[in-house]
Amino acid sequence: MKKHIPNSITLMNLLSGIGGIVFALNGYWNIAFWLMIAGAGFDFFDGMAARLLKVSSPMGKELDSLADMVTFGVLPAVMMYKLLLQSDLPYPYFLVYNIRIIPTIAFVIAAFSALRLAKFNIDDRQTSSFIGLPTPANALFIGALYYASNDICHCNGFHNFIASPYFLIPLSFLLSYLLVAEIPLFALKFKHLKWKENEIRFIFLGISLALLIIFYQWMYMAVLIIIPLYVIMSVFWKEK
Repeated sequence: MKKHIPNSITLMNLLSGIGGIVFALNGYWNIAFWLMIAGAGFDFFDGMAARLLKVSSPMGKELDSLADMVTFGVLPAVMMYKLLLQSDLPYPYFLVYNIRIIPTIAFVIAAFSALRLAKFNIDDRQTSSFIGLPTPANALFIGALYYASNDICHCNGFHNFIASPYFLIPLSFLLSYLLVAEIPLFALKFKHLKWKENEIRFIFLGISLALLIIFYQWMYMAVLIIIPLYVIMSVFWKEK
């Protein structure tokens, strides 16, 4: 019985992603974002459950990747697609069967997320750290951007910036690149709880907690800062 518990949690991640896609396509941006958060929670706990119960299996690993592809690959791509649909496109729509083609650029994120997950499964270097931006971090950043764009007043200058196609289209390509870039990023995995060798993790978690407290009413703003901070700290902090 216990061997099915981690896979059941993984399936909850998958269902969260599917639900998020449905709600995002129907304009319920807030529910879609919180379902992505729920999926990230299930993604964290399925691995923990497998380790605690000592029931890790190759099938569980493959199922986890398939669920992640939906929640952290397709869902953020759909969110970016919706953002581009909502943006004021300053060029012809390029309609095909009444479908606007330019916003479909967003689905490059889904393609590179699949590539990222496939590389992760066969890359022995990523057991204690990451090479390239993890798909959950990428998805949460896009989800927070999607939430902010819909929640912030359209008269706000910050909204006009993040909702601009001149920002969103290059961002889609940048995030896709970061998913597969040969950039070492630290993982929040603690071999022990001593300060030495964990300085970057403690500092990052401390700053992240402070940001979540400061922006407790606008959590998406904290996420929009935390994810770039994670990349910047990884690039410039050299672990000993």
